[in-house]
Amino acid sequence: MVEHIDEVTIRPATTDDAAAIAAVHIRSWQEAYAGIVPDDYLRSLDPAQRAERWAQRLAQGPADHVRTLVAESGGRMLGFASFGPSRDEDARRREREIYSIYLDPGTWGHGVARDLMRTVLAETGEHTPMSLWVLADNARARHFYRRHGFAPDGVERLESVGGADLLEVRYRRG
Repeated sequence: MVEHIDEVTIRPATTDDAAAIAAVHIRSWQEAYAGIVPDDYLRSLDPAQRAERWAQRLAQGPADHVRTLVAESGGRMLGFASFGPSRDEDARRREREIYSIYLDPGTWGHGVARDLMRTVLAETGEHTPMSLWVLADNARARHFYRRHGFAPDGVERLESVGGADLLEVRYRRG
């Protein structure tokens, strides 16, 4: 739990960040998706496996046009965001997609997600079309995205997570 956050630095992720990103990723999922994603699945998330996947992803670098930014304070990983070209078949020209934005639950409500989102939007260009997918039952995230100019566009899909089919809603901006 973080009680006070000093100055937050946002920078590009490196392969050295893989384990810290994985730890934040898992803690965030376990907290944010409790009661949404099956508990057995959330308990089974393996930090070592997740770190290996992150290391592989980060080793690809910007060659795949995917960027991952991390937020840290005092040498502690607070959160991350990944974004790149939209993967949707009906994507608009030059549309970008936020693939993930997760924070250590102890940092929620301290402005770190806002700082990450503002940095992503600045890097992609304020007027660049942007989309993301969010679980329909994740009210906190949906509210956050609406505050940053995203709105549901009417497209939904079912995503299988931990043996459950969960409804995702696409949000767009620009």
